[in-house]
Amino acid sequence: MNTAAAPKKIAVIGGGPAGLRAAQTAAESGAEVHVYERKASVGRKFLIAGRGGLNLTHAEPMADFGRRFRDRSAAVSTWLDGFDNTAVCEWAEQLGIATFVGSSGRVFPTDMKAAPLLRAWLKQLRALGVHFHVNHRAIAFEGDRQLRLQTPEGEISVGADAFILALGGASWPQLGSDGSWQNGLLPEGLDIVPLQAANCGFEIAWSDFFKDKFAGEPLKPLKIRLADRDAALQGECVISEYGIEGSLIYALSADIRETIARDGRCTLLLDLLPDHDLPRITAAAGKPRNGRSLSDFLRRHFKLSGVKTALLYELADRQQLADPQALAKLLKALPLTLTAPRPIAEAISTAGGVALPQLDAHLMWRRHPGLFFAGEMLDWEAPTGGYLLTASMASGHCAALGALAFAAG
Repeated sequence: MNTAAAPKKIAVIGGGPAGLRAAQTAAESGAEVHVYERKASVGRKFLIAGRGGLNLTHAEPMADFGRRFRDRSAAVSTWLDGFDNTAVCEWAEQLGIATFVGSSGRVFPTDMKAAPLLRAWLKQLRALGVHFHVNHRAIAFEGDRQLRLQTPEGEISVGADAFILALGGASWPQLGSDGSWQNGLLPEGLDIVPLQAANCGFEIAWSDFFKDKFAGEPLKPLKIRLADRDAALQGECVISEYGIEGSLIYALSADIRETIARDGRCTLLLDLLPDHDLPRITAAAGKPRNGRSLSDFLRRHFKLSGVKTALLYELADRQQLADPQALAKLLKALPLTLTAPRPIAEAISTAGGVALPQLDAHLMWRRHPGLFFAGEMLDWEAPTGGYLLTASMASGHCAALGALAFAAG
């Protein structure tokens, strides 16, 4: 007589990186794992995010890595204890995908592509016995161990020993993460922090001339700081039709968003000449122009690009530009006022979500044992640079360990 216990069933709702990592961790421990995805395929945002080069993680020391998550650093660091940036690289290499560290510390696949990595990952998951159910949209929980789903064949109800929800935030809703899980899916009483745009662009009312001529132009090199702070970041950003976006803006987006929420606007100070100090610029600005235009003068002395010069004309008045000392100060600290973040659907990621204090160390809702959360639907946010993907996968790993322990009794 066979007395071996049947494997525990773990249901993962959502086929993004957090859900797929949870599925892998659970399957490697011998559980029967089912992944339910509302779209026709899994990993859609993973693929889109990798179009310009898939940034897997960041190679900086883990103590510094953990501090990137602002006031959620302590919580996210506990997830990373089980699955960190080194683990991400080892996972990719086990799938046959070599990685390299770029000059900024970011880690990429050698071919920079997401599709080969996702194909290898899904092949591995299927070999582990993971069952995929696409075009299955979660509707509501029925009791503690049943979930109702809408499928192409109609509604069904599935049971499991534990559920892991990894339904994403609300950015890029066309790929499946639209935040609709906030409306009716979960049992009552769940504390949800309102979802907001993170790693997003911001709005500025450009003149028609500036917008038409310079939308799409990069601003680099550049230093930016908030007007009420001394610390500045250097990098690049891009003029857009609606305002400004790009990696340097994304790095400050949480602070910018919070300042706008508090004050109705946020003023940045742009250092257009980060490689020149103020005394040198002041001395050069006071020299005779000998009939040259300001644009030509700035180009000859500082190699200032056309878009930076146009930005000066856009944001400063003629009296300031005619005063050498005022001009020098503007070149080192040009005020730029942002009025609103772009819509959440355009953001790279989101902030807000399921509040962490109501969850245990393995991301289980204490009021509903057996119900776990992972990924971007949790209340945290990450800067670009591989931090979001790493921590999302780490949360999936953490939730899966909790689900396995809960299912085991």
